[in-house]
Amino acid sequence: MYNIDFSVPQTAYFIGIGGISMSGFAELLQTMGFTVTGSDRTESKITRHLEGLGIKVVYEQKRENITSTIDFIVYTAAISEDNPEYVRAKELGIPMMERASMVGQVMKNYSTAIAVAGTHGKTSTTSIASHILLEADMDPTISVGGILPEIGGNIRVGRSEHFITEACEYTNSFLKFYPTIGIILNIEAEHLDFFKDLQDIRDSFRRFAELLPADGTLIINADIDNYEEITRGLSCQVITCSVDNKKADFSASDIEFDNMGCGSFTLLHNSSEIDHYTLGVVGKHNISNTLACLAMASLFDIPPEVCQRGLSKYRGTERRFELKGEYNGATIIDDYAHHPTEVRATLTSARNYPHKTLWVAFQPHTYSRTKNFLTDFSDALSLADKVVLADIYAAREKDPGNISSKDLAEQLKKSGKEVFYIGSLDDIKNFFEKNLMNGDLLITMGAGNIVEVGEALLKQ
Repeated sequence: MYNIDFSVPQTAYFIGIGGISMSGFAELLQTMGFTVTGSDRTESKITRHLEGLGIKVVYEQKRENITSTIDFIVYTAAISEDNPEYVRAKELGIPMMERASMVGQVMKNYSTAIAVAGTHGKTSTTSIASHILLEADMDPTISVGGILPEIGGNIRVGRSEHFITEACEYTNSFLKFYPTIGIILNIEAEHLDFFKDLQDIRDSFRRFAELLPADGTLIINADIDNYEEITRGLSCQVITCSVDNKKADFSASDIEFDNMGCGSFTLLHNSSEIDHYTLGVVGKHNISNTLACLAMASLFDIPPEVCQRGLSKYRGTERRFELKGEYNGATIIDDYAHHPTEVRATLTSARNYPHKTLWVAFQPHTYSRTKNFLTDFSDALSLADKVVLADIYAAREKDPGNISSKDLAEQLKKSGKEVFYIGSLDDIKNFFEKNLMNGDLLITMGAGNIVEVGEALLKQ
């Protein structure tokens, strides 16, 4: 595999540069003095940001974009081997690497490399931990899978030896990383278009844990079923955390939620009270995420009052229970939830948020996920008062013809839920123009482009 010499700035080309992670590392390499260019299928806010930094982006992926002046190419896992730029790079013998391999090489440049893993909560937890590190003046380099207002984007280049990033399990990407501190938030069935089953996923997380060196640390949620299977025999230090299990190294008591659904709790370390913390984000799941971050903070002896200041400043990232605005007296929130567990966590949090009627406009993400979790999605969405369904967002998949949002609508109707299958985003917007009332709460939900519904309403 090609090894990047970071001491000698080179020319790098990113195929799929508009991705949330790809764009961040393109920006990171540019700050290191590299000449960075790339391509994507469509223009976006992210690609326009890159262009504003002086990074050239082309919007037609074709052979002519790839020339012998390029030193190496980074591509996303979604790029197929018949992609014309990929094919041309092979013909020219230009070194190529997947995004995860490049991230792993970047991590080697830091003495402390924190990797946040789990099937849910990676972006939120990375963001919370980043706020704590920033408040402690540790000047970290940060890569987050969302837009974090505190750093004005999805990447921050620090000057210290501290680096933090998300570690995604899909296609075993995180197995190409070199962490010194690993965090595992949860392990559930997900990405079943790649993994065979839950045990296959657990085996992957075990291999991730084994990446940690003997002087490293794994922080793991003790609520994971049989978590000892992941930690048994590891050479590194293991720290456990749990919202409910008081036997964990870090746990919580005195949990309460204010009238906006934001949590507070007392941190327990080995059953001893440390301090009381108040969060600016909603839900019990964010208390769980915060426990992992406080366990991380303990490794650096960051004082509780510094942690609290960092937590107080964190108000979420884009598309994570993000308040978008008000439309005719109704509150509109957008959320990235696209797995039943995430949907359930978001809607449970929303029930503590002021509202008359809780609406969710849900856009299922990928055919395989919808089919595999049809009943689970129905159960989770039932927490809303009324459900509107958009067509499935295909993402990387082709329509197999045996699953649609109509199937999910039928499943919800069986449970007695008031559900509306509408399909197109324009028609959903028109529906809410007529049906959203003063005092209602609308959550646009999904990993596709359902956010456009709320944004369109707010522009009127």
